[in-house]
Amino acid sequence: MHPILFKVGSFTIYTYGFCIALGALLGFLYMYWQGKKQYSLTFDQSNNLFILLVLAGVVGGKFFMIFEDPSLYLSQPQKLFSGSGFVFYGSLLTCIPVMLWYFKKIKVSVLGMLDVMAVVTCIVHGFGRVGCFMAGCCYGLPTDSFLGVVFSNPVCQAEPLHTPLYPTQLFEAAFIFFILIVLLILKKKKNFDGQLFLIYLMVYAVGRGVLEMFRGDIERGFLIENILSNSQFISILVISVALYFYIRLNRIKKITR
Repeated sequence: MHPILFKVGSFTIYTYGFCIALGALLGFLYMYWQGKKQYSLTFDQSNNLFILLVLAGVVGGKFFMIFEDPSLYLSQPQKLFSGSGFVFYGSLLTCIPVMLWYFKKIKVSVLGMLDVMAVVTCIVHGFGRVGCFMAGCCYGLPTDSFLGVVFSNPVCQAEPLHTPLYPTQLFEAAFIFFILIVLLILKKKKNFDGQLFLIYLMVYAVGRGVLEMFRGDIERGFLIENILSNSQFISILVISVALYFYIRLNRIKKITR
C-alpha cells in the first residue's frame, strides 16, 4: 500500500518498521506503567525485560521462518536475515519462556505480569499488522467482494498487484485491537492471575486459525498442503495448552477461596 513512509536522499524510513517501533514504544510505556503500579517494577527492570523480549522475538521470529521453506533456509541460512520478515508465533513462543524466567528472577508475580504482557503483546502486534498492510506482506486471497483492497505500489510484497485482495492484515489488526479492548475491560474483573494472558492466547489462536483461510501468501508454509497451515497447527496447540492451564488455575482458585 505505502511501504515507504518517507525518504530523504538515501535515507529511507519504511512504514512497517515505523509501525513496529511505534507499537513497541507504546507497549513499553504500558508495561512500565502497569508493572510499576501493580508490582513495583523499576525502570531498569522494565528496560531489561524489553531488551530481552526484543532479542527473543527476533531470534524466534526468524527461526520459525525455517518451517515455511526448510530446504531453502537450511541450504541458504543467510536468507533468514535478508529482511524478509518474522513469524509472529515464533516470536511469541520464544518470548513466553523468557518472560517466565525473568519474572521469577526478579521475584514478581509471574502470572500477574503475564496479564500485563497480554495487553502489551496486543499493542505491539496490532501496530505491527498495520505495518504489514502498508508493506503488503501477509496479504489475502483475490476477492470480488466490496472488502477487496488493490495494491499497486511495486515495492510492496502483495501478489498479484492491481487485483482486489482480502486485507487480511487489517482484519487481524482490528481483531487484535478488539482483544485488547476486551482485556482492558476484564482487567478488574478477572478471577485469577494469568486469566487475561490465557484468554488472549485462546481467543487470538481461534481468530488466527480462521484468518489463515483468507490469506494468499502460500509461502508461509503448510503442514498439510492447502488444508492445514503451520500457523493453524500451532493455533490448535496453543488453544489446547492454554485451555488446560485455564481450567487448572481456575480450579485452584476455587479450592483456595
